Amino acid sequence: MIGHASAERRLAGSTLGRLILVLPFIAFLLRLGGAPLFDVDEGAFSEATREMFERGDFLFTYLNGAPRFDKPIFIYWLQSVGYLIFGASEWAFRLPSAVAAIVWSYATYFFARKRFGEEAGLLALAVASTALGPFAIGRAATADGLLNCLLALTLFDVWRHLESGQRAPLLRAFVWMGIGALTKGPVALVVPGAVSFLYCASRGEWTRWLKMLFNPAGLAILVVIVAPWYAYALHLHGQAFIDGFILRHNVQRFSGSLEGHGGSAFYYLLAVPLLLLPWSGLLISALARLRAGLADPLQRFLWIWFGFVLGFFSLSGTKLPHYVLYGCTPLFVLIGLHSQSIRRAWPHLLLPGLLFILFPLLPNLFDALSRSTLGDGFYRAQLARALPMADTFYIGATIAGLVIWAAVVFFPRMPMLAKLVVTGAMQVILLAGVVVPYAGELVQGPVKAAGLKARELGGEVVFWRFTTAPSFSVYRQAVTLKGDPKPGQLALTRIDRLPPDAPVDTVFQEGGVVLVKARP
Repeated sequence: MIGHASAERRLAGSTLGRLILVLPFIAFLLRLGGAPLFDVDEGAFSEATREMFERGDFLFTYLNGAPRFDKPIFIYWLQSVGYLIFGASEWAFRLPSAVAAIVWSYATYFFARKRFGEEAGLLALAVASTALGPFAIGRAATADGLLNCLLALTLFDVWRHLESGQRAPLLRAFVWMGIGALTKGPVALVVPGAVSFLYCASRGEWTRWLKMLFNPAGLAILVVIVAPWYAYALHLHGQAFIDGFILRHNVQRFSGSLEGHGGSAFYYLLAVPLLLLPWSGLLISALARLRAGLADPLQRFLWIWFGFVLGFFSLSGTKLPHYVLYGCTPLFVLIGLHSQSIRRAWPHLLLPGLLFILFPLLPNLFDALSRSTLGDGFYRAQLARALPMADTFYIGATIAGLVIWAAVVFFPRMPMLAKLVVTGAMQVILLAGVVVPYAGELVQGPVKAAGLKARELGGEVVFWRFTTAPSFSVYRQAVTLKGDPKPGQLALTRIDRLPPDAPVDTVFQEGGVVLVKARP
């Protein structure tokens, strides 16, 4: 045990420690544009940003010509910068999320290092930059990576104020909350407000919380950041903005199941371990020390942060996996703190091992699904391309990754935490470099190809019985409306919704995607 502890202490300043320090750049920038935009969310955000340039309107967003009330404006402004520099590319639309995820990772590292030491900081950084959940949202052209970064910055500064009494961290927290409210709405205020309230209430510090909440300078900062855009949106769209953004995408999202995204009250208890892969085993170890940790003020604050988010979104009618990530940042810190107590390797490597085994088997799994009766004809047609697309590079890279990972795991002199760090690094390299580009091309490649073909042909195009492909408009570089095709007009449709006797000619077909032209 002494030798093991000594090996773990050598993490700081070692080659492995230096690897951890560059992991965020590898995880969030490697082949960032390697996969087509995923519908619906990435396509919708990206097309709304593209239409800002087409309309010359950078104060409100539209999707295929209709007002988009889903999210506030700030993420679109950031995507606009990427669009301006790099054009309408996957890289440009995803870059704001990647930068936010990198900032999020290093903010977690510096926060943990100052309070728990270099070892804990490095492990927290490794978790933040290689866990499955942060990896997914940190590479997506959506608002979630940015919101998670802003929530982390907010609550880190709330704690700095609580532990020191200094005014500057509190005012910074109001800045982050204001930007968060411009990124995704009220949740950026609800989470920090509730977490700080519950923490202060647990210590009987009611007055202190009220002073924080009603800090005049902080409230002024919040109003200056948030009020102008919300006032403009309300002035522009009136009741439609209230109905669309406030009631539908906030109130209804919590009170009911929006767009079919429901789930049981135990949904997130299952989601959290998957989102933390390959670090799920260390979460269980941290949970085992929860009761003792509550005596420490900072650990109490971190557990309250996670507990509130878990409870709040478990009660929400709409459930999506990334919602619980708003409360996972404190878990990164707690895992880093308690990681030194780990001794047995196999319980922590079992689930990651299954993931590495799954990667080379994905083409066969997708092929089997395409020949089943599950899902609909469109998705089966998309997956039917799985085996032809699984080229030598994909099979060779995923098998090589599995072999190298097994060699690392069974290398007897490597410490347990070192094995987990290497596992995390290999997981994100394989996902970013091989698996996600393959899966993206499989499910979204035909939509992208159809969009490029429609752009080449020119003319008007409509969505015909196909309502879930906003990325088509991004690649076509034009607004696409819904409707029946008129004579001579192009239409994008699905293979399972194309009438056999329709008076159309097929211009392009790949997988389940069909581009047709109506006969004169």
